[in-house]
Amino acid sequence: MTADERIKQAGLLYERAVFGGDSGALASADRNLDEVEADLALTRGQVLHARFLEERVEDPRELELFERAAELYDRLGDVRGEGEAVFWVGAFHQVVRDDTDTAVPAFERALGLATRAGDRLTTSYALRHLGFAAHMAGRPDEARTHFEESTRLRRDLGFLPGVAANLIGLAHLAAQQERRAEAAALLEEATELAESAEAHGVLRWVAAARAELDLP
Repeated sequence: MTADERIKQAGLLYERAVFGGDSGALASADRNLDEVEADLALTRGQVLHARFLEERVEDPRELELFERAAELYDRLGDVRGEGEAVFWVGAFHQVVRDDTDTAVPAFERALGLATRAGDRLTTSYALRHLGFAAHMAGRPDEARTHFEESTRLRRDLGFLPGVAANLIGLAHLAAQQERRAEAAALLEEATELAESAEAHGVLRWVAAARAELDLP
């Protein structure tokens, strides 16, 4: 059901409880509303995260929303939803707070939950950000393994902007290991994919990477 349908159903269950005397209907109403609240909290948190990326100003509600979504999905037994929400808890700590020590356990938990649920997209995100963590910790081979597996999943899903974003990470690793021709080729492919997907934000990331790595 859509969010609107779940809210409407909860209203009907309220009427069944009050006017029909079916108090058991309230548990179903609660579940419907918890599902709506979890989805809303997750999405609102993502919007706040996008705003942070644009303005670089932390909004403490972002973490609260992701943690609330994770709590609700856990209560609902929604493993896929919980994995996605836990990933975003990790993303908040890594990207907003620059706190990798707190972020990595969240990414590892998200990876386990997403794998159980067969959620390849969240799996790709968790691997990508574990790759960032490994790179920052001076473990380039581990980082490359994570980025490559994330990229494979994203290619399978046809998630071209995500593939392009990962290729930028792989280009940084290649340049760090003095494989500059490979780094240039990776950025060229990233450009082509981002252009084909009209992913203008990713194109800005590619341009920034070219300047930082001094590549054509």
